[in-house]
Amino acid sequence: MGDVRCGNLFGMADTESSLVNRRIVLTERPNGLVGDYCLKTVEGPIPEAGEGEAIVRMAYLSVDPTNRVWMREEDSYMPAVPIGDVVRAAGLGVVVDTRCELYAIGDLVLGLLGWQDYAVIDAGEHAANVIPPGLPATDVLSIFGSTGLTAWFGVHDVAKLEAGETFVISGAAGGVGSVAGQLARIAGARVIGIAGTDEKCRWVVEDLGFDACINYKTENVEERVSALCPDGVDVYFDNVGGEILDAVLANLAIGARVAVCGAISHYTAESLPPVFNTFELVNKRARMEGFLLLDYLDRFIEAIGALLPLVLDGSLVYAVEVVEGLENAPATLNRLFTGEHTGKLLVKVSDAAD
Repeated sequence: MGDVRCGNLFGMADTESSLVNRRIVLTERPNGLVGDYCLKTVEGPIPEAGEGEAIVRMAYLSVDPTNRVWMREEDSYMPAVPIGDVVRAAGLGVVVDTRCELYAIGDLVLGLLGWQDYAVIDAGEHAANVIPPGLPATDVLSIFGSTGLTAWFGVHDVAKLEAGETFVISGAAGGVGSVAGQLARIAGARVIGIAGTDEKCRWVVEDLGFDACINYKTENVEERVSALCPDGVDVYFDNVGGEILDAVLANLAIGARVAVCGAISHYTAESLPPVFNTFELVNKRARMEGFLLLDYLDRFIEAIGALLPLVLDGSLVYAVEVVEGLENAPATLNRLFTGEHTGKLLVKVSDAAD
């Protein structure tokens, strides 16, 4: 996907960003979408490396639903971001100063670097991973990063998909969903997507090879899943939760597996939407399992090795949209919840990795 430029919401021009360190910090817990009511840009000097530390100039930020989860009051699988702290997010950057033996100047590193121009890393709590040279920076944060790896482990380890099965996936045009659906197709499954516009449905069917796609905004999901999956759903890869999860649970096949990757319909809501059809897990002797990519840290190389030939031979298509400017991180995050995106969203902070 092409680069997108948005209006400047948070201050400085990009030409000035190399002179100071901009940090977007959380000032209060958001209610709904994020904005300047709960965020503030703080400018200060570029940090200097202390003993055992290194300084990273940010190149790209990964935009993920979990960024919004971490802003909530309650802890999730990680502690909530404290008020006054930089918004937590995965990022890719280049080491520009170091007093830590793990990092050399010029190293490309990946870690929870946050919404800022410069981050401090070390060998402990704030460690980052050095990325081998040769991989495009945007691929490190997409197909060979959280989206591709989450899709791979969700399809093959959690769902244990087999050839000939019927695979349904929500958020089908998103970063994870679009890759997971293709991996299911490549594994020999019949793939049904669920997305929010006719354009997205056309993309996943015509370009990605899904067998069908349901527009949840204009169609009755439960009825359409029933019609498209007369023998039931063998695997449901859930990215959204709520009403769509409920609709698919009503159509499970015996022995079905539900892989719960996310619940984006919940993240900006004040209360959780009810799900009524969980007893279908009993009726159909089905299994519903949540998972986190962090569970598979020791197997990342395995998954990258499996994805690489599929990318190289064109079997796997992936979309990456790059939005220019740290100041546009909040607006870009909101697009995950309004559906105004296709594929993986990244924010480009600087040319450091180009």
